[in-house]
Amino acid sequence: MRVVIIGGSGHVGTYLVPRLVAASHEVVTVSRGRREPYQAHGAWAAVEQHTIDRAATEAAGTFGAQIRELRPDAVVDMICFTLDSARHLVEPLRGTVQHFLHCGTIWVHGPSAVVPTTEGQPRRPFGDYGIQKAAIEAYLMNEARRTRFPATVLHPGHIVGRGWAPLNPAAHFNPAVFTQLAAGAELALPNLGLETVHHVHADDVAQAFECALTHWGAAVGESFHVVSPAAITLRGYAEAVAAWFGQQARLRFLPWPEWRATVAEAEANATWDHIAHSPSCSMAKADRLLEYRPRYSSLQAVYEAVQWLIEDGRVALPER
Repeated sequence: MRVVIIGGSGHVGTYLVPRLVAASHEVVTVSRGRREPYQAHGAWAAVEQHTIDRAATEAAGTFGAQIRELRPDAVVDMICFTLDSARHLVEPLRGTVQHFLHCGTIWVHGPSAVVPTTEGQPRRPFGDYGIQKAAIEAYLMNEARRTRFPATVLHPGHIVGRGWAPLNPAAHFNPAVFTQLAAGAELALPNLGLETVHHVHADDVAQAFECALTHWGAAVGESFHVVSPAAITLRGYAEAVAAWFGQQARLRFLPWPEWRATVAEAEANATWDHIAHSPSCSMAKADRLLEYRPRYSSLQAVYEAVQWLIEDGRVALPER
């Protein structure tokens, strides 16, 4: 199968491309510019790579046609963030592709209610990112069921892996939190530290896309959560990270208004986004229909990312 991956050199594409090459697919990647994947792999030598500026070609009305001209059997869209962008791609591909896979987000759900959240629960998104992604999902599912456009939507959790900073136990992205926990320093958490975050390793997301391509009949017209087997609380996350370094977490809990004053505005905004969602999603549907079997728990995925941060000098270990 000839698979075109839009955004193929990003977090998930780094792992998805080698998987598809190993499975004997013909892989084509489309990116805005030439960049190296987060992890080097010999499979990239077999990949056909194209540079297309999506924003510019969408504005010119040619992006979808350019993707169609690459003659895909399947298209994997990793970087679609607005409903207009989705429509611009779907219309030229109608009747020409066997499978269209969109990378969504668990934030289509908004705040958690009954947990673990299943794909069938009502959508209550907030924030532009979640609202746009929910609109894209609704559009694609409608197209699949009414016009038989072969769409599948995969909703990852907080994607982590080697090469970038993971969401930390304070629910933002400053790696200094890991340095604090490694040193046994006190860490303040908002509220009681009982909000949840739900990570997933980038390779497990790649696995889910590969599974969806393999199980075409079960995947088309459906959306799936792509997460680790279980979410973790901020408190439990912090305690686990401290234990990796032989420390007992020294945690202080502050009401949200007090806590947000202790960090930079960007960090406070990121934390609020995550704790207001407090996701905990079920992966049972992907397990049952796609045979999705994540290799990493949330903590195992984060551990690998933190080891990279240490190697890269972004997390400092205490002198022994």
